[in-house]
Amino acid sequence: MSEILLSVQGLSAGYGEVPVLRDIHMEICHGEIVALVGSNGAGKTTLLRALSRVVSSTGMLTFDGHDLAGLTPERAFRHGIVQVPEGRQLFDKMTVQENLMMGAFARRDKQAVQTSLASVYALFPKLYERRGQRAGSLSGGEQQMCAIGRALMATPKLLMVDEMSLGLAPVIVDQLLEVLATIRDQGVTVLLVEQDVFAALEVADRGYVIETGAVTQSGTARALAEDPEVKRAYLGI
Repeated sequence: MSEILLSVQGLSAGYGEVPVLRDIHMEICHGEIVALVGSNGAGKTTLLRALSRVVSSTGMLTFDGHDLAGLTPERAFRHGIVQVPEGRQLFDKMTVQENLMMGAFARRDKQAVQTSLASVYALFPKLYERRGQRAGSLSGGEQQMCAIGRALMATPKLLMVDEMSLGLAPVIVDQLLEVLATIRDQGVTVLLVEQDVFAALEVADRGYVIETGAVTQSGTARALAEDPEVKRAYLGI
């Protein structure tokens, strides 16, 4: 088994007095795609926010040998935990390239930044074509490409993608899933959070099912996709 990048043991989190997650246990290894799937409101986004330290939590969080407890979101980001937020959240009036460069704001090696930019354009040729265009004028799929590209400009060790398929046509989702597989093959570990369970499991190596704030199932992506309970819950069969 590959070396563990992220270890989550007994994590609980919420907002104020409202608990959302309880006793979450999960592991993510270097160089894999892990799908975190479940219905709307199950706690998937809250878990991402806890991992990126936007939401405080209890339990043990270890990332790349570092204890995440007490870290600010900026420190977690600098350790390599980078999130592609739900809804993209681009700077609409800035160009595509300006948005991409925002992902590299903490980097000082200009030559390395340009190398990363070239890599993003190689992954997403459409972004190169649109590099001088305002991000707000892009299609939904192109905006998602830009959001992923911006996150890659931060050289993540763990790329957390939140609800990538939201509002996109299936053919675009398929293209983006192929890109995530390429990103994984290039050495970036991916945590894919998706309401579209079977799209996520199609590209993932392993998966966790979360319902009402707790992990209810885990295993290889193939085993989860073929599990009768998962099919019944998410396909109605």
